[in-house]
Amino acid sequence: MNAPHHLRPALSPAEIRSILFGLIAAMLLAALDQTIVATALPTIGRELGDVENLPWIVTAYLLASTAVTPLYGKLSDIHGRRVMLLIAISTFSIGSMFCAFAPSMIALALARGLQGIGGGGLIALAQTILADILSPKERARYQVYVASVFVTSSLAGPLLGGFLAQHLHWSFIFWINLPIGLLAYWLTNAKLKLLPRNERRHRLDYAGSVLLVVGSSALMLALNWGGVSYPWNSAPVIGLLALGALASGGFVARLMTAAEPLIPLNVLKDQVVYTATLSACFAMGTLIGLTIYVPLFLEGVLGMEPSRSGVAMVPLMVGTVVGATMSSRSMMYFRHYKRVPIAMLAVSCVCCAVIAMKGAALSLWLIEALFVLLSMGIGTVLPLSTITIQNTVERHQLGIATASMNFFRSLGGALIVAVFGTIVLGGAAGGETAAGHGIASLIHGSDAARLAETFRLIFAAACIGLVLALVFLTIMEERPLRTSA
Repeated sequence: MNAPHHLRPALSPAEIRSILFGLIAAMLLAALDQTIVATALPTIGRELGDVENLPWIVTAYLLASTAVTPLYGKLSDIHGRRVMLLIAISTFSIGSMFCAFAPSMIALALARGLQGIGGGGLIALAQTILADILSPKERARYQVYVASVFVTSSLAGPLLGGFLAQHLHWSFIFWINLPIGLLAYWLTNAKLKLLPRNERRHRLDYAGSVLLVVGSSALMLALNWGGVSYPWNSAPVIGLLALGALASGGFVARLMTAAEPLIPLNVLKDQVVYTATLSACFAMGTLIGLTIYVPLFLEGVLGMEPSRSGVAMVPLMVGTVVGATMSSRSMMYFRHYKRVPIAMLAVSCVCCAVIAMKGAALSLWLIEALFVLLSMGIGTVLPLSTITIQNTVERHQLGIATASMNFFRSLGGALIVAVFGTIVLGGAAGGETAAGHGIASLIHGSDAARLAETFRLIFAAACIGLVLALVFLTIMEERPLRTSA
C-alpha cells in the first residue's frame, strides 16, 4: 500500500539524482532514435531492396509516437507514472529488437510503429515525473539536463547512425537501444516507487481516444505525404485531410459532451496552458523545420560539402541548450521570469529576418553567429512552456497536461515542416513532386540563384513562426511559481 502523499518524506538529493539519471536515459532512447535512423536510411533501403517504401521507416514511428502521447499522459494520471514509464521503455526496447531482426521493409515499418508506441510516452512521462518530484522553481535548475539530451542526440545521432551502418550493420542502430533501455529500466524501476502518488479515480474516454488517434494519424500522414509522395491536390492527401478533419471534429464534440473527456476542458481553457502550448508549438516547429532545411541551405546555396554542413549545424544545436539554461536560471531567480525569454526570442526574430533579407551575401562566420542567437531565443521558450504549464494545472492532471503540450508541439512541427517543404518544392523544384528521389536531390539539381531566393522565403516563413511564438509568449499570464513539489 502506498503511503499518502502528505506522509511521504521528501526525496533526498541523491534519490533525485538517481531518478534524474534514469529519466535522462529514457529520454535519450526517444531523442536519439529520431536522429540516428536518418543517416542509415540509404543503407537500409539498399540492403532490404526496397527504396520506394523507405519513408515509412520515419513515418510509421512519427505517426505512432504522436498519436499515443496523450494516452500515456492520461493513463499515468490514472495508474501512476512508474508503471506507464516502464511499459513505454519495454515497448520501445521490444520494438527495437523487432526492427533489428526485420527481414523486409514492411516488417521494419511495422516494428517502427511498435517502437513509436513506446517512444510516445518516454519524453512526456519523464517531464511529468520531474514535475512530481521537484517544485517549478527547483525544476528550472534541472531543465538544462533535458535540453542537453536533445542536443547530444542531434549531434551524435547522425554520426553514430552513419558509422554503424557503414562499418558494422544497419541493425546496430536498433541494437544500441537495448542497453540504454535496460539502463533506463534498472535506474527507474526501484527509485520510481518513491514517487508521490497524485493519481485519482479517472475513466479513460475510449471513444475520444480512438478519434484522437485516427484524426492525428490522418493529419500527420497527409502532412508527411503532401508535396513529397503525392501532390497536395491528389486523392490520397485530400482524403486523409478530410478524414483528419472529420475525426478531429468528432474529438472536439467528444470534449464538449463526455462526462470525463480525454483532455479536461479546464486544462484546455486555461490561459497559461493554451498560450504556452502555442508559443512552444511555433518555436519548436520552426526549430525542427530549420534543422531539416538549413543543411540544404548550407550545401545548395553556400556550396558546402555535406560533412562541413554537419559541423556548421553545431551552433544551431548548442544555442538551444544555452538558451534553455538562461531561461531556467531566470525562472529560479527572477519574479518576472518571462522577460529574458521575450527579449531573446525578439533577438531570434531579428536574426531570422537578417538571414532572410541578406542570405548568401552574409559571411559564414556571421551566419553562424546569427544561428547561435536565433537558436538561443528558441531554447528559452522550451523549459518556460513546460514549467509554466505544470505550475498551472492540478497535480492529478500533470500527466495529461504535459503530454498534450508534447502532442500539439509534434503536430505543430509537422505542419511547419510541411509548409517549409511546400515552399522549397514550389521554388527550387518548380513544384514537382519529390517522390522517388527526395527533396535533397531536387535541391542539389536546382539553379543556385533560384535556390537562394527560395531559402529567403524559408527564413521569412521561419521569422513569421518565431514572431507568432513571441506574441503568444508575451500575452501569456505570468503566474507565481510554486515552491513545493
